[in-house]
Amino acid sequence: MPKPKAVISLFDLTGQMCKPWADAGYQCFIFDSQHGEAYRWAWQDRTTRVGGDASTWGEALAQAFAAYDVQMVLGFPPCTDLATSGNRWKAAKAEANPNYLADALALVYLVRDIGEAHKTPYMIENPIGLVNSHWRKPDHMFHPCDFGGYLPEDDTSPYPDILPARDAYAKKTCLWTGNGFVMPAKRPVEPEKYQDRNGLNYSALHWKLGGKSLRTKNIRSATPRGFAKAVFAANS
Repeated sequence: MPKPKAVISLFDLTGQMCKPWADAGYQCFIFDSQHGEAYRWAWQDRTTRVGGDASTWGEALAQAFAAYDVQMVLGFPPCTDLATSGNRWKAAKAEANPNYLADALALVYLVRDIGEAHKTPYMIENPIGLVNSHWRKPDHMFHPCDFGGYLPEDDTSPYPDILPARDAYAKKTCLWTGNGFVMPAKRPVEPEKYQDRNGLNYSALHWKLGGKSLRTKNIRSATPRGFAKAVFAANS
């Protein structure tokens, strides 16, 4: 009897990237340090969340690959120590942890190594930054608005006071992919822009999401829903 199909998503708080797969009947395993004990959401009777840090995930990952036919490995390694925007604090980071960069890159390589070891298509998401210079250049780059057309015209944003509907905002994002991952076709929508008193234009994301709070960081890193739908459509 063939194994049931599944996807694995690492460093994924919202689970939004897996929603199209779960809705289509795939079992979804979502790992993130902000999760508590594994539990299931109402819309996701096929989705299991696993907490703890990456060093504790080995057993759950082994069980997932043993029991399921894993179709995709998705990864969103924390970008705090990898994004170009964080370079201004690199001296303080190095003083606090001389291995901070190696530790951050190890989480990127973890996603790659899981995909390669199991010969499974994989995708690693991060902004432009140190992954480019310390590993390799990305395979693809996009903005959330590039895939906004996968969402309905009457779409409602999950953060309506911050992000516009249909992912109509710009945020340059890089992807490192392998083992046959298919980059989906774009269906762009016009991004919303905000203008300051000097006439400079800003993305909705950067206009309303400054600061260092955990909530702010989580919203900034939330997977664009149109992109999630597009990846599923191209790879399922």
